[in-house]
Amino acid sequence: MNIKNPAGRPYPLGSILRPGGANFSVYANNATTVELLLFDSVDAAQPSRIIELEPIYNCTFHYWHIYVPNVQAGQLYGYRVYGPNHPERGLRFDPEKLLLDPYARGIAVGSGYDRKAASVPGSNLQSAMKSVLVDYRGYDWEGDSPLRTPFRDTVIYEMHVRGFTCHPQSDVTPEKRGTYAGLVEKIPYLQELGITAVELLPVFQFDLQDAPPGLSNYWGYSPISFFAPHSGYSFDPTPLGAIAEFRDMVKALHRAGIEVILDVVFNHTAEGDHQGPIFCYKGFANDIYYILDPTTGTYRNYSGTGNTLKANHSVVRRLILDSLRYWVTEMHVDGFRFDLASILSRDENGKPMPTPPILWDIITDPVLSGSKLIAEAWDAAGLYQLGSFGDLWKEWNGQFRDDIRCFLRADAGSVAKLPNRLFASPDIFGHEEQEAETSINFITCHDGFTLNDLVSYNDKHNERNNENNRDGCDNNYSWNCGAEGPSTDILINTLRQRQIKNFLTLTLFASGTPMLTMGDEVCRTQMGNNNAYCQDNELSWFDWSLLDKHADTHRFVKQLIRLRSLLYRWDQKPSPTLRQLFQQLHIEYHGVKLNCPDWGQDSHSLAILVAKPHRPYVIYFIFNSYWEPLTFELPDNLRNTKLNWARIIDTARPSPDDCLTVESAVKIEINRYLAQARSVVMLIAKN
Repeated sequence: MNIKNPAGRPYPLGSILRPGGANFSVYANNATTVELLLFDSVDAAQPSRIIELEPIYNCTFHYWHIYVPNVQAGQLYGYRVYGPNHPERGLRFDPEKLLLDPYARGIAVGSGYDRKAASVPGSNLQSAMKSVLVDYRGYDWEGDSPLRTPFRDTVIYEMHVRGFTCHPQSDVTPEKRGTYAGLVEKIPYLQELGITAVELLPVFQFDLQDAPPGLSNYWGYSPISFFAPHSGYSFDPTPLGAIAEFRDMVKALHRAGIEVILDVVFNHTAEGDHQGPIFCYKGFANDIYYILDPTTGTYRNYSGTGNTLKANHSVVRRLILDSLRYWVTEMHVDGFRFDLASILSRDENGKPMPTPPILWDIITDPVLSGSKLIAEAWDAAGLYQLGSFGDLWKEWNGQFRDDIRCFLRADAGSVAKLPNRLFASPDIFGHEEQEAETSINFITCHDGFTLNDLVSYNDKHNERNNENNRDGCDNNYSWNCGAEGPSTDILINTLRQRQIKNFLTLTLFASGTPMLTMGDEVCRTQMGNNNAYCQDNELSWFDWSLLDKHADTHRFVKQLIRLRSLLYRWDQKPSPTLRQLFQQLHIEYHGVKLNCPDWGQDSHSLAILVAKPHRPYVIYFIFNSYWEPLTFELPDNLRNTKLNWARIIDTARPSPDDCLTVESAVKIEINRYLAQARSVVMLIAKN
């Protein structure tokens, strides 16, 4: 018996500190030999110690484990795994490659890290990332707990940790720009804006080098670990720095009343296809972690990135659940947005399942029961499941994005689709008896044009991505308002600003949960790049000089959020289902003439009256996407009560007259209103 290194235990997986040392355990079902390598530094050419795990002594079923005495938090380590290399059978063991622990809570990346070294024959010990032994116990949360903000009160702000503060104009402490600590310095800005939750682009450790030559992966949709916070976002460069700094950020955001939602990528990894590197999962159990063609062993690619996780295999299901539980219990995050979530509904051969086990596991897990769960209800292979995720899930409403874009672009036939989008898309979600907030309403996100570019470009301009402008979506439903790109024409720029305000008003006053994208409130541009995943530079960063340049738009957004909270929040606890919502609301549709809405193909305008019992205000919306002004008649009574209208929003008016407070709303003296071309108007009357 190996006295110095007792056998250890198969559970829990990963590296866990125990009295006097640590237990290490990994899953490797077809391995013949496993070695644990310890390192003194992240760039070390050789390990300080190699510990061979014996198949009889250190293996329980498919789990390889060992207890190592006298190791402490911060210890760097990795694995070498021996076994058959038969790619056609799905087996890709390569003992020359150093493997990361799939359950490592920390990842260290050295100055000599090289993705290519993990992709070609030969050893990559010196250039490999290293796993870090983490002691995540003992952190002082100072009484912090999840905020549990109801979705009916939630306004989401999708943002990038690095991009938020990396710009030289951010006024963040220089060494903290682009870090978790830097984000903390900008929390007052988020509070003033009025959002209630940040949705962070991926913060799991990812591969910066997974990008075209000469560029780096910026968005982070290239995960290497599902437990370790990305070390590149840490101001503290030590192997354990990212864990504490991430927790400090969460705690500070919670103190400010802001929830933390993580954009999580459980559909693929950074290992790519057969030509990609071996970092971790390929080297431990390639046939278990990935969906493979059963006859050739090649990777099924439903993610558009070369491989697809086998999310409904029991081992991968456990990995996903353990990861989610860890981020909730140990890192205190409030929820998750699941990237390409339809992949989670595919079985081990890639076929869609009616009741996917992993989705049921997530919504029935008691640890996750209070977390916000948001699905991107499609994948890259055409599986589109919007409206199908059911209980507890909220869903990115891509149909809201597209239909609102088409309406404000004045596309034919777009008016008829407007009511559904404004009232929580009952045609999509109503059959499930979902709440109105099931619909996550957004016009832009990280993927696609910024709001400024949506009204400034007809076509994508992704040449800087070095892919000959082939990447990115070609169908953006955008309109440049008369000129492609930046313009000095006052009329064009005025129209663009009006369109931006139209989009923002529709997003924030539609029933559902609104989501804004970082920088849209100050007209951030990516110069027409609609796929800036590899642009870690000022093209993608939040340009803080825009705060002065577009102060009117910034003020407009802040005022919209405050008005939404005052005028458009439902009283019920819990929120009503869509059926209950429509039973409570009194809705009237009008055109330029009362009771004469025009639903025709050539119509470009609509007026809607919305009243709700026991609410102090009746609201009258006028949506005019026509290219000329239109005069709308106004209802003069509701239930035999005279309506005295006052203007609160008119996107055609200059700031600050474009969005007023309830107290400063301007009384309408006549029973009609002139809505300017391509404008949105909101009037209120005492109920």
